[in-house]
Amino acid sequence: MAVDAKGYGRADALRQGTFQEAVPRLVREAAEAAGLGHGRWEVQRGGDSQLAVLPVGASEPALVDPFMRALDAGLRAFNHDRVPEGRLRLRAAVHFGTASPGPNGFLGRAPVEIGRILDSAALRGALAANPDAYLAVAVSATVFDDVVREAHTTLRPEEFTEVRVEEKEFTGQAWIWIPGTGTGAGARGSLPVAGAGRAEASGTDEPAGGGAPAGAASPVVQHFHGTVNAAGAVFGVSR
Repeated sequence: MAVDAKGYGRADALRQGTFQEAVPRLVREAAEAAGLGHGRWEVQRGGDSQLAVLPVGASEPALVDPFMRALDAGLRAFNHDRVPEGRLRLRAAVHFGTASPGPNGFLGRAPVEIGRILDSAALRGALAANPDAYLAVAVSATVFDDVVREAHTTLRPEEFTEVRVEEKEFTGQAWIWIPGTGTGAGARGSLPVAGAGRAEASGTDEPAGGGAPAGAASPVVQHFHGTVNAAGAVFGVSR
């Protein structure tokens, strides 16, 4: 997992210090909220960035879903009542692979690839195109296929936008999610990336068999995503 702050280089020294304090703290708090045991992470820090290698057995669904939601919530709390130029906005990337410690950072293909995804024009453009968002998340194709598409999180595939990443020696696909944008920023065409397309939904709203029998009253169906408080109600769950 890697994060990087937008606009850090244009900030003055006081604001840079504030961001340097906030980034590791918000990452740590989000990890604790997601039950990811931050104390076991191997972390490579920059002034406004972090590259973290999680231990074997760490939950990828927890990193993609509750961790990112908690990080977004932490950013919103941090930015509350701040002037626009003082707000902390992050890009984040998640990839699966192996890494080993080296003399001056992590070694292996995975750290290189996650760095290219994090710095990609597609992810930078996604955050720039959504000025009300404080977090833009990109997951590699492996993570999307194995974690999101297989329904191991509460996130729906259609909340992500597929993009092509071509950065230096890396060429591949990634999937971008903007927390707090409902059906996904990419679904509304706001990602300024050529060839970006929305992921196919994993299911439909039509019942099996094509609908209700002839003459039967059509049921009223409501679809909910997230937490619903409705004591005494009867729900049907579809996947």
